[in-house]
Amino acid sequence: MQFKGLTFGIPKEIMHGEGRVAAIPETVKQFVAGGARVLLEKGAGAKAYFADEEYASAGAQIVGDVEELFAQADVVLKVKEPLFNSAKGKHEVDMLHEGQVLVTFLHPAAPVNHEMIKNLAAKGVTALTLDGIPRISRAQAMDALTSMSTVAGYKSVLMAANRLPKFVPMIGSAVGMIPPANVTVLGTGVAGLQAVATAKRLGAVVHAVDIRPDAAEHAKSLGSKVVDTGVPAQVATGEGGYARHLPQEWLLKEREAIKEAIVNSDIVIATALVPGRLAPVLVTEEMVKAMKPGSAIVDVAIDQGGNCELTAGGELTQKYGISIDGTKNIPGMMPSSSTMMFAKNIFHYTSTFTRDGKIFIDLGDEITASSLVCKDGKLVHAGAREAMGLN
Repeated sequence: MQFKGLTFGIPKEIMHGEGRVAAIPETVKQFVAGGARVLLEKGAGAKAYFADEEYASAGAQIVGDVEELFAQADVVLKVKEPLFNSAKGKHEVDMLHEGQVLVTFLHPAAPVNHEMIKNLAAKGVTALTLDGIPRISRAQAMDALTSMSTVAGYKSVLMAANRLPKFVPMIGSAVGMIPPANVTVLGTGVAGLQAVATAKRLGAVVHAVDIRPDAAEHAKSLGSKVVDTGVPAQVATGEGGYARHLPQEWLLKEREAIKEAIVNSDIVIATALVPGRLAPVLVTEEMVKAMKPGSAIVDVAIDQGGNCELTAGGELTQKYGISIDGTKNIPGMMPSSSTMMFAKNIFHYTSTFTRDGKIFIDLGDEITASSLVCKDGKLVHAGAREAMGLN
C-alpha cells in the first residue's frame, strides 16, 4: 500500500483570514485507503464548512493539541507557510522536527520568508513548496498554484471593484451615459486571465500586459486590449512558456511602455510572476502618484514580493489617494471552492514522493527537484538562494 505506516498531519491554518485547509474528507479517505494514518487538528476544516464529524467518518483522528499532531506526523500538509502560533506561544517551525516532511506554499524567494526558510533548513526539515511545481502535463493534477491563481484572479477584481468609488460597467441614466471603469491586468497567466475575464463580465474596459506574446494573445482572445511592452519574445519567454526574469534595461523599458495604461487605470490587478524568483516591480511610486484618486490596486503577486513598489504585504494601505491591497491569502477568502481544489492537488502531489510506505525525495524527478526547498540541513532552492545572496 502506498502510504502504509505513514502518518499525515493536517493542522488548522493560523494566518489571519485563512479559511482553507489541506485536506477534505474525500482526500482523507484516499490517504486512509492507501494505508495512512491521518491526524487532523480539531476544527481545521470549519471555516471551509467541513465538520470534524465528516473527517472522522472518512477515517481521520481528530487531535485537540496541535503540538501533538506535529510531534507524531511524518508528513505535515499545510496551506500557508509556517507562522507564529500565538495560542501556543511558539512558531510552527519550532514544532517541526528533523527528518519530517513539510508540504505547503512557502514562497521561499520572498524576503519576508527568508528567516523562516533558514530556520526550516537548520531544523533538518525536508520542505517542499507547492509554488515550485512545474506546469507540465504530468503535474497538472497537482498544480495548486494554478488552482489558487484561478481563485485569486477572480476574487481580486471583486475586491478592487468593491473599493472603487464609481461604477465598473457603462451605466445609462437620466443624466446621460456614465463611462465604464478602466482595468489594467499585469501578467496574463492563470490569475491574470481569470482577472481579465471577470473584469470583462463586470463591464469594464480591460487592458492586459504580458511580455510573452502567447500570453498576451490569450488575453486578447478574452476581449482585452493588449499593451505592447516592446520586450522581444526571445528575452521574455523561458522554459515551459513562463516569463523570464528580465535584465534591468528591459525592465525599465517595460515600465515606460506600460506607464500610460497604469496612470489611466481605475483598477490595476497585478499578477506578474517569474517562477522561483521575486516578482518584478512594474508599478512604481511615480506611477501611483499619477493615478486618479480613488483608484484601486490589488497586488496578487505579493507572496513573491509584489508588482507594486508601494505594496505592504498583508495590508490594505492608502497612498496618494490610491488603495493598495497586499492581501496575502486571497484564495483563503473563498475557502470552500479553493479548499476543494487545493486538497485534491496536494493529495496528487504527495503521491509523487511516497511509495510502499516510504518517502523518496528523487532529485532526478522534475517535479520534486523544482519544488524542494531544503533537505538534510541544506537550503537548495535556487530562487531562494539567489534572493538571499547565497549563490
